[in-house]
Formats: sequence, structure tokens, C-alpha cells
Amino acid sequence: MRVRRLRGTAVALAAVTVTALAAACGGGGGSSGGDTAKATTEVRLGFFPNITHSTALVGVQKGFFAKALGSDTTLKVSTFNAGPAATEAIFSDAIDATYIGPNPAINAWAKSKGEAIKIVAGAASGGVFLVVKPEINGVEDLKGKKIATPQLGNTQDVALRYWLQEKGIKTDTKGGGEVSILPQENAQTLQTFATGDIDGAWVPEPFASRLVQESKGKILLDETELWPNKQFVITHLIVRQQFLKEHPDLVRKLIEAHVESNAFIQSDPAGAKEAINAELKELSGKPIADAVLDSAFGNITFTNDPIASSLHGSADHAQKVGLLDPVDLNGIYDLTILNEVLAAKSQPAVSDK
Repeated sequence: MRVRRLRGTAVALAAVTVTALAAACGGGGGSSGGDTAKATTEVRLGFFPNITHSTALVGVQKGFFAKALGSDTTLKVSTFNAGPAATEAIFSDAIDATYIGPNPAINAWAKSKGEAIKIVAGAASGGVFLVVKPEINGVEDLKGKKIATPQLGNTQDVALRYWLQEKGIKTDTKGGGEVSILPQENAQTLQTFATGDIDGAWVPEPFASRLVQESKGKILLDETELWPNKQFVITHLIVRQQFLKEHPDLVRKLIEAHVESNAFIQSDPAGAKEAINAELKELSGKPIADAVLDSAFGNITFTNDPIASSLHGSADHAQKVGLLDPVDLNGIYDLTILNEVLAAKSQPAVSDK
């Protein structure tokens, strides 16, 4: 089986997102015979080159997806920098499944009126921090400062805006307010923090650890402190509903590989970190420094549980900061296949509540 890696997907997709949404939501009738044949021999999977997406990184690098899909099915891999770009790929039928954060999944559900995607498995919890300059010691010190997030409306962007709102600090989506929030790619944030153009960033691993180790940043807040039991979904696996309906067998194989990948991460952390760095090197041309990888990896819990209660919390937060209209999330999960796979391994079921 051949694995083909695709890059630069987001730019090409932006122009077709609106048109493709109708097709992604099941419009236009069923697939032709040719389309069905192609879909049954090819699975297109997205993920981010982030430590929080280690389930995907390990699964690809160790060949778990290849083994589960079999020699007759090709895996296409696309990488993205933030959730909105990945959901554009789902809407435009450029990918069948993707690892993604909670808020982009919520937005995809809302935008498609519950017809485009299903969450089929959890992947990771935690691993998100507010890192600031050493002289910032509390929330009041953030007033008048510039804080970066990965992208407007993404999971970390919503979390920062909601936290500041809860602290009585005003922001807006144009970078104004008492704290200026500047959405930018994580790679750019490493540079702007180092040069002093921003004063902090609410970012996932490994970028949080890199800001600390490479630019003497200070952790002001670990997001786990804001959630019950210190658990919240940072990454889960979603699939196109049409793909799930037409090819539940392939979705099952994806989930089997997903569960195997998480089991490997939990049983062999050293081997997992080696696989993560090998995959990141293949994607970006260079590995992460061992000290950064050790720090980042230790801050994340890899789990098949989607921690559904935190998804509802994220939706509530997005509504309260004005980035999401009220949305009914009933039906966003389909954990049937996951729980069947877990049962076959004598592992407990996970809940969509």
C-alpha cells in the first residue's frame, strides 16, 4: 500500500468551500459507480504536524493505518495548520476524515446543520498553555499586551477569549480591546514571541514548550486547570458523514488503527516519541529537539475517550464570546464503531455525554 502526502491543501480549498458544502452534506444524489470504486480503494486522512495529533503521527509512521486498511487501499495524508482549514477540506470532499480540535468540529456541525461530519473517536486531552514574557505575573498584567492564537475561531482562540471574558477583560475579533488577540500560524508565533512583537500566546504543544525553552517564556496558565478533572478534548477524529454511510468498513479500519496507535503510545512512550519525531522530520524536514519533545509529550494524555462534556463546554464558550450561534450538538457523535472495537479488546466503552 502506498502512502502519499499532500501539502498546501488549505489554500487550494478556500475557493471551493462554499460550492462544495452542499455536496459534502449529501446533496446531489448518490455517488456514481466510478466514484464508489475510487472511494473503496482510497482513504484520505488529515491531521496537524503537532504533538497533540500524535495518534495520527504514530499511526502513519508505525504503519498501523496501512496494516488496518490492507494492501488494496491507498492512504492519502494531508496536513493542516489549524482546524478551519481542515474543515474546509471536509466540506470540499478533499479528505474523508481528519484529526481536529473541538471548536472547528463544532463549527463544521453548525455550518452544515448537522449533515457534514461525525465525531467517531477521541484522541488527546490537555497540552495547551498560555505562555507569556517573564515580566507578566497575572491576568491584570495582560492589559495592553498582544497575545497570539493559532487562528480566529480555532480551539485555542476561543479558549483565550472566553478566559479573558470571565476575568472581565474585553477583546474583539479585530485585535482591539484591553488585550489585543492576534491570530497567526504557530510557526510565526515562535518568531514574533522571540522578537518581542507579541507578549504571549495561547498555544498547543509543542509550541508552548518551544516558547519556554527557546525564548524564555513563562507558563502563566495550564488550560487543564480550567476543566473538571483536568481533562478536555484537544484532538478527536471526525469523518465525513457520507463516507461513514457508504464505507463503514473503512471507517472501522481507521478506528482500529487509531486504537492501536493510542495503545502503542501508552505502552511504549519512548518508542512513540521516536515515531513522532521521525514523522515530523519527514513532514517538515527536521525533528523536534529532544528536550521539547519530552516536555510536550508529558503534558498530553492520549485517550480514545472524546471527553464529550468538554465539547459542550467549548460550544458554550464560543457562543459566549460571539464566535458561534446557538447550536444543538445532539447527534454530533457516532461512537458505535469505536465502542465495538474497544469491546473486542475487552476495554470499557466511552460515552457521548
